[in-house]
Amino acid sequence: MTEAELNILLSELRAYPNETEWLEFKLNNDHELGEYISALSNSACIHNKENAYIVFGINDRNHRIIGTKFNPNIKGKGNEDLIPWISRMLEPRIHFEVYQFTAENEKIVLFKISPASNTPVKFSGTAFIRIGSYKKKLDEFPEKARLIWTKKPASSFEKGIAIRDISSDQVLELIDYPAYFDLMKIPLPDNRDAIFEKLIQEKLINKKKDKFEITNLGAILFAKQLDSFETLGRKAIRVIIYKGKNKLKTIKEQQGIKGYASGFRGLINYINDQLPMNEEIGKAFRREVKMFPELAVRELVANAIIHQDFMEKGTGPMIEIFDDRVEISNPGKPLISTMRFVDHNPQSRNEKLAQFMRRVNICEERGSGIDKVIYECELYQLPAPKFIEGENYTRVTLYAQKSLRQMDKEDKVRAAYLHACLKYVSGEAMTNQTLRERFGIEEKNYSIASRIISEAIKSGQIKDFDPESKSKKHAKYLPFWA
Repeated sequence: MTEAELNILLSELRAYPNETEWLEFKLNNDHELGEYISALSNSACIHNKENAYIVFGINDRNHRIIGTKFNPNIKGKGNEDLIPWISRMLEPRIHFEVYQFTAENEKIVLFKISPASNTPVKFSGTAFIRIGSYKKKLDEFPEKARLIWTKKPASSFEKGIAIRDISSDQVLELIDYPAYFDLMKIPLPDNRDAIFEKLIQEKLINKKKDKFEITNLGAILFAKQLDSFETLGRKAIRVIIYKGKNKLKTIKEQQGIKGYASGFRGLINYINDQLPMNEEIGKAFRREVKMFPELAVRELVANAIIHQDFMEKGTGPMIEIFDDRVEISNPGKPLISTMRFVDHNPQSRNEKLAQFMRRVNICEERGSGIDKVIYECELYQLPAPKFIEGENYTRVTLYAQKSLRQMDKEDKVRAAYLHACLKYVSGEAMTNQTLRERFGIEEKNYSIASRIISEAIKSGQIKDFDPESKSKKHAKYLPFWA
């Protein structure tokens, strides 16, 4: 990896709010390094991570770059070089790489560690695991060991089979094939052979001798009724409308019937019909406008569909509408830090699904959708959306309008950070003026924006473009990873 690539990776790792089971930050202490490599490798396997990481030179409380005096070329036991000695003491041998580089003029040492594969990794005869941010012996957690031993190789959900051994007539009964041709803007063929040829070409169905099978991709996109497929019925999208600001009273709950592609237009129309309205008073008339930007809602619903983890059983995407917010959730943790949703190209678990949804313009081109969500929230002068990584889900919250006085410190700092991100990916930089415009603050009240910027810097989410500059009036600010 080049130094530039390593700095990008470091920014991504620092963006995580806390250390994880597969990520450890250290300063100089290399004590128990082999045990940590065992623990993080085993945890990376359990959490389906491509790699685990140990990073020397980062404060583990606030993730600031401090630098390290650790030297990976020192001697281990018996006067053997440390890295070969650790490698020899690992069983089974796993691949790990050590990088030394500079970030913000400070020395960083990064270990990139491959995950265990079906056999727990031991160091000096003992296997370790991470529980939260603590290193423990794996023997104390037999359920974790069992997950490693029984781990199956990752397989693509889209290539899986939703239903087998059916006739051509049954395919046409189960799949909304006219919707496919409509979305692709292709005339519907006038013969059955041409229809089946196109569906096979798209991997929506497979032919096995004189029988057919419908792939998960075909069913999840174009099912006439998702509950016709035993394994996919619970993946239907749910829309729940609550009375008030909590879940005590449900007004209405609607569960989707159709596949995601064929039903998307109807789903978005239904959601928009349920959204609260605001009354906008013009010079000559009044009109009602949606409280939440329709483009933002559409993009976030599409994201929830394509980024969900289909391996999470019994749950699917969910849209919950309250008086003051909309929460859009999908099963599965995000594959990248929530702090990097704006600038980072999204990594999808379901690339074929994502590609198709982009082809038919259901979602934006790779990496541009969240930018549009942030832009729409700023345009409507709404609080910034909140991205949450849960235990087994990802949730985005859109908030109804609040005055600056009604926003708490977290709201203001989050908005400043996302505004800085949006400016940066647009080739610009945040200033006091642009932040005032974002919040609708009058020019004479520039000190209000200055206080928000100061809080965002203290939180570590933004930084000065030129820390040496004495001028605050024309100061520019960047997201922490820039």
